[in-house]
Amino acid sequence: MRTDRILARLEQEPARRPNPAPAMSVARTSLFAATLVVYAAIVAAVVQTSYLVRLDWQLMLFRPYKQWPQLHPFLDYFVVLGQRGPTAVLVTAWLGWRSWRQRTLRPLLMLGAALLLLNVSVGAAKLGMAREGPHYATTLGSNEMWLTGDIFPSGHTANAVVTWGILAYLASTERARRRLSVVAAVFALGVGATTVYLGTHWVSDVLLGWVAGLLILLALPWCEPLAARVEEHVLAYWTRLRAAGKLVTAAGAETAPAATAPGGAATPGSEAASGRTPAGAAGGAIRHAHAAHPGHAGHASRPHAVRSERTPVTPAGSRRPAAERPGGRTTPLGPRA
Repeated sequence: MRTDRILARLEQEPARRPNPAPAMSVARTSLFAATLVVYAAIVAAVVQTSYLVRLDWQLMLFRPYKQWPQLHPFLDYFVVLGQRGPTAVLVTAWLGWRSWRQRTLRPLLMLGAALLLLNVSVGAAKLGMAREGPHYATTLGSNEMWLTGDIFPSGHTANAVVTWGILAYLASTERARRRLSVVAAVFALGVGATTVYLGTHWVSDVLLGWVAGLLILLALPWCEPLAARVEEHVLAYWTRLRAAGKLVTAAGAETAPAATAPGGAATPGSEAASGRTPAGAAGGAIRHAHAAHPGHAGHASRPHAVRSERTPVTPAGSRRPAAERPGGRTTPLGPRA
């Protein structure tokens, strides 16, 4: 397959205009504040060992992975859609393609900002509350807080919300945004429910993971101005690098050797442009060097013969008749007397 033709065709296609960056409107700010209140309420319910902790224990003792063991092999692979490494690689590849097509760094920069917020906020909450998971629970009915765990909130769930939700956030059209929002919701809900089925997270871990991921998506418009400035600086630096590369190429072309005519003679003005001396001066310099060299003293005054003036040399072992050989016998051949 001729990939060069495909790439040439893609280069000729006009780049689509990227969709305008969402603004932090009043409605979005209000939704962010309400989600933050829900986040605090879930944390308070777990800290106070309320009804939410009782629900955690009821589902843990129910052991869904033993109730429906036939789902276990499939869900072991499905939960990978919430792992940070595989999902980040897939989403980065797709957004990198979009950045190249649209000639903008915004998709990749916003993905980087979202993953940075995710690591900082969720990682700090995990380390700060240090909650143990269902498989490491020590006291029946306790909230398992302030111990040695790191599962509250659920990182798989929050990562699924952010990495798949960023595709909907960066969608080019309203129709694509709606479809990608549905896909992101299915993946996020499915990954969260899978962790509860496998017994690796409490229900409250998953609820807080959903809320934490939604908070990051709602806060992304605040990162848009910084991403725009970073993109401006990167593109300006790239433009300077390209200009410097063109200057170096032009300088190399000016210092390249001059072209010669088909007959071997230099083109007019080539000697001056390339810094060469005329042929006569060059020949005189060569003869002077031969005369000065001790090993060439006997040949200093003998002029070099032109190739056409030299005597043809018969190769050794020639099969030509002796009469036709240079310097051969001139008497006719015949029987000896």
